[in-house]
Amino acid sequence: MPIPHPDAALLRALLVHHEDASGAWPALLWRAGDGWQMISSAVLGGGTGPRAWVLNAQVGHGYTRLDPDRHLAEIAQRHGMTGRGVGLMTAARVTEGAFATVGGVEALVTAGIGVCGWAADPTVTTQAAASTTHRTIAPAATEPTAGQPAPGRAAPVPGTVNIVVALPVALSPGAMVNAVATATEAKVQALLDAGFDASGTPTDAVCVAAREAGEEVLFCGPRSEWGSRLARAVHTATLEAALRYRARRLS
Repeated sequence: MPIPHPDAALLRALLVHHEDASGAWPALLWRAGDGWQMISSAVLGGGTGPRAWVLNAQVGHGYTRLDPDRHLAEIAQRHGMTGRGVGLMTAARVTEGAFATVGGVEALVTAGIGVCGWAADPTVTTQAAASTTHRTIAPAATEPTAGQPAPGRAAPVPGTVNIVVALPVALSPGAMVNAVATATEAKVQALLDAGFDASGTPTDAVCVAAREAGEEVLFCGPRSEWGSRLARAVHTATLEAALRYRARRLS
């Protein structure tokens, strides 16, 4: 099992389990503790501020609860988490996630890419259109194409690319935002390198954690010292997770 990874110094994610109406499912739980500032697009604990834990919970493809934030909080509480944290959710197999570390920056990525596409897709004009316009995994030796699933394969179910990044330094508010942009750029590059004609899925989420204490780093773009490390860590982890997903779907 690729995670939790023994090389993790900061982002020590544990494999835990939870149950819901559809069955028992794995989840990744990082008990970060005090001293962290996080910025996230997550459904639980999104935004910025002090956060003490991060949960990335797998659920079934037929997930129907309309209160995922409460559900994630319940899972975290069952595993002893208190205070404010970040909760991500995915139908992807979290045990197929990938970990990478570059120069002290650590990234943990889980990738479900069954339904993916480009963010600025001119063919998607309404929510209804978005649910039917997507790109699917192509047969081996070809690139993914838009439209119908490949012959002999079931229609794909929505997936999610969830990215969690930890830096051992403090970031200014602007650098925190910059780090999210850098992580997203690296994700897109990795998806293209893995053979997906897409910038992501409609439900991708990201969480960047930085230390509260210490002199603030002012820049986290891809050509800055820490942004470059972040970009390479996210790219490496996303590429590995995407290739694992592609290999399983094409096997």
